[in-house]
Amino acid sequence: MTKIAFVGTGFVADYYMTTLENHPDLQLAGVWDRDSARLAQFCSFHKVRAYADMQALLDDTDVRIVVNLTNPESHYEVNKACLEAGKHVYCEKPLAMRLDDAEAVAQLAAERGLTLCCAPANALSKAHDAFADLLSKGHIGRPRLVYAEMEDGPVFRADWQNWRSRSGAHWPGAEEFKIGCTLEHAGYALSWLVDLFGPVVHLSASSALCFPDKGVDDREALAPDFSVGLITFRNGVRARLTCGLAAPRDRSLTVLGDSGSLILRDLWDDNSPIHLSAPGNERSLLERALNFIEHRFGRTLPVRVLPGRRVTSEQAGRKRTLPSYPSQIDFMGGIAEQAAALKEGRTPFFSGKVALHLTELVLALNAGENDYKPKTGFEFSPRWSGA
Repeated sequence: MTKIAFVGTGFVADYYMTTLENHPDLQLAGVWDRDSARLAQFCSFHKVRAYADMQALLDDTDVRIVVNLTNPESHYEVNKACLEAGKHVYCEKPLAMRLDDAEAVAQLAAERGLTLCCAPANALSKAHDAFADLLSKGHIGRPRLVYAEMEDGPVFRADWQNWRSRSGAHWPGAEEFKIGCTLEHAGYALSWLVDLFGPVVHLSASSALCFPDKGVDDREALAPDFSVGLITFRNGVRARLTCGLAAPRDRSLTVLGDSGSLILRDLWDDNSPIHLSAPGNERSLLERALNFIEHRFGRTLPVRVLPGRRVTSEQAGRKRTLPSYPSQIDFMGGIAEQAAALKEGRTPFFSGKVALHLTELVLALNAGENDYKPKTGFEFSPRWSGA
């Protein structure tokens, strides 16, 4: 059993607690948060131990992995302190808010012989395994083009001030809007993409703050709420990734190949359906019927029909507990994979160079970098047919 500790007991920490029961090989030794009231509330609800302070957590020799669930602006400082204390680290996205800081902690981890992993964990899912299997077996031939959507809908128009986690934490809307939807959400798509297609060699992006009125006092501090990136992978695959907080919710992933296409319905669902289409058959009969109705009666239906036949996953595995809404992701899955890799003497995929590469990409997308060539990368062997 691998003992872990949490730094940060805010809203996202409850997602991790919800999925901890999926991994009996992990044991939570304790938690700490600089907000003493929030720490007490979390520990009372979940019946877990609170450390007296951060140093007490770092001094606990039983803890092998520290899970950094703090605000993104604290990620670099906390990651650095944990690594210097000899702890392996699993960090919520991104590793740091600046590339040089992310490079510094990645280098520190390498020098100390420690693993530094980065969320999200959705690319370790059952849906991902099924999707990758279909690609590797050549069901769509050589992949050429990808459309990835991370549109979360206009959440700033919802009653977000009153949202609470299971244990009563406020949803940090003001902080989310200041960090931005790209830094918060792009990783859910990019983690899939770099695992399927490898490192990125070129990126052109545009980002903007389109809706400054989000119910927060300091509008000047708000980050972009829209970004679009055109991405080129080393193997020639091209992708378009959009992130936003205004358009209707759409978290789909579409991969177009020489002999077909694959569509994942929801990147936030570990058991998401997958749809497979042959070339020229991307429009299903139902979609054609709905289009006819719209044309005949002059109205737009609130229905998005995915093309092709639904592919049932044949991946084995026991049923896992997932958050009910909105992210049906096994958040603890990344930590469990990190712990398993440490036991087996291997390097987890979403660590080190890969974690640093993902951080560089989301920072470039958020900044709207044009004609950007990433400094980071990693070795990769394509698994899909035709490579």
